[in-house]
Amino acid sequence: MPAPSGYREKHVSELPSLGGLYARAGVRAGVLAVRPPRTGGLPEVALRTEARADAATLTAYQQLVGEPGTDVLPPGYVHTLAFPAAMAIMTRPDFPLPAVGMVHVANRVEQRRRLGWGEELSVLAWAESPREHKRGVTIDLVTEVSVAGDSGQPAWRGVSTYLASSRPAGLEAGPAAERAGFPEPPAAASAIWRLGPQDTARYAEVSGDRNPIHTSRVAARAFGFPRRIAHGMHTAALALAGMPNALRGESLTWSVQFGKPVVLPATVGFRPSPDGSFVAWNRRSGKIHLAGTVTPG
Repeated sequence: MPAPSGYREKHVSELPSLGGLYARAGVRAGVLAVRPPRTGGLPEVALRTEARADAATLTAYQQLVGEPGTDVLPPGYVHTLAFPAAMAIMTRPDFPLPAVGMVHVANRVEQRRRLGWGEELSVLAWAESPREHKRGVTIDLVTEVSVAGDSGQPAWRGVSTYLASSRPAGLEAGPAAERAGFPEPPAAASAIWRLGPQDTARYAEVSGDRNPIHTSRVAARAFGFPRRIAHGMHTAALALAGMPNALRGESLTWSVQFGKPVVLPATVGFRPSPDGSFVAWNRRSGKIHLAGTVTPG
């Protein structure tokens, strides 16, 4: 899987930990608070690195989100393996948007074949497609995962869409993406998720994603939340695990649109539909937390 046209590929033998990348993002945010913000477009660089599933972490992930305990890597677990490369793009000095404070608004995964424990994986990550948004600008962080040495199409492709509340000068943005509105909450739930800070702490541990808004009440309040919030990809993984097995074959497309954050503790209703769509909502307020689809093939 070569880098996309127009992008320079850079191989990184070992990425910093996500904790180190968040620390870098925090330092950069502090610097930009006292200096003029960086201007310009997205860096035309694609980072390539290697990854491999860890048996203990895979087992912990499967238990946390309700996936079966097999050697097959759940699509959401593959996201955790690829995410450090995407975060490394967002914390580059030439990335024009502040990684701290960007909001994950949508996610799409295309899995062309299952990946398994023990396979050596190659990860490629880059940023693309800045688009207008009524609250700022959105961009896509793209990650592709292949079995090392495979020259064909990637086995797994993820597109994470982030919203930044400001648009720097020099960042040319296309028209806003068309997004479907959220459905009304169903009359009844098929499952209830009772999520607390301890669940988010466990997800942070198994995914490596220790973004302070998920792990620190002080940090969450600094970004306008009354308490810590759940990881979007944690709730998305719970939804995927709750879908019928018939929709989850060798290949699938899994799309999620995120709504109101899950402020912890929370009681969340979840309901899948026979057509492959799903919705999760706050049982008290009726606000939609996420909605999406799982399509086989």
